[in-house]
Amino acid sequence: MRKIGIDIGGTKMLGVVVESHDETHSVVDEVRVAAPVGGDIVPQIVAFVRSMGGAHTVGVGIAGLVRNDDVVVTTTHLPNVRGLELRGALESELGVPARVDNDATCAAVAEWRLGSARGIDEALVVTIGTGIGGGAIVGGRVVRGAHGFAGEFGHMVVVRDGESCPCGRRGCWECYASGRGISQSAGGIRAEDVLQRFVDGDEAARECVDSYAAWVALGLFDLTSAFDPSRIVLGGGLGARHEVLPLIDAHFRTTFAGHAGRDLPQIVNATLGYRAGAIGAAFVGAGD
Repeated sequence: MRKIGIDIGGTKMLGVVVESHDETHSVVDEVRVAAPVGGDIVPQIVAFVRSMGGAHTVGVGIAGLVRNDDVVVTTTHLPNVRGLELRGALESELGVPARVDNDATCAAVAEWRLGSARGIDEALVVTIGTGIGGGAIVGGRVVRGAHGFAGEFGHMVVVRDGESCPCGRRGCWECYASGRGISQSAGGIRAEDVLQRFVDGDEAARECVDSYAAWVALGLFDLTSAFDPSRIVLGGGLGARHEVLPLIDAHFRTTFAGHAGRDLPQIVNATLGYRAGAIGAAFVGAGD
């Protein structure tokens, strides 16, 4: 079976072709083009799929809220698709089954099917970059919720009346445990630069990164209390940084101090990198 998955970001549209035979899955092609700019997004996606040779199924991952009926409710960088029933439009043009989902949920599906959560029936995938998203695997199934909006972990409120969040609320987890949080604590220095200084041994950068790790651990504590996973996979541009994992793990276990006898999940880095969203979209298009 030939599956195409597309991850639509702010600057690029990444497509992958996944060939599946029984339980064997292989990424056999990868194509990157500029992200759609204005106008009707459907013809641009259709042309992209056709340029990749077509497929039996197509999945699309988009940053934003996507309902269970594949209607895009909100999105950060594609205002023209808000309210669009993208699935039906794509199926009509391509003549094959299609699905649309949140990009972080797609990344979670990818790590569950091919990456660091493979074979784990109770897992959380938390993607950390500019913000925080992710997905939950419960009982060997992806949890999407009543409306399709499950996995918006970054908008758990961890500080009442705290920092302002782009979502309109205050004190959201991603205000502190994301690239934005690192940058703010470092006086506006880019998170990537702070992390590099940390790797190079800069003490001020270490303090910023340690604070970030403590905030990550706090949110993981809440998620663990809610879901009781056996494994937590950290992905995204920041979450997958292996240099920070020991700090996060140490703070996480300290946070659970006093919960004697409780089994804690293993915390690991994601393995699929920048292709996770597209790979997961391919599986979403085929029904996960």
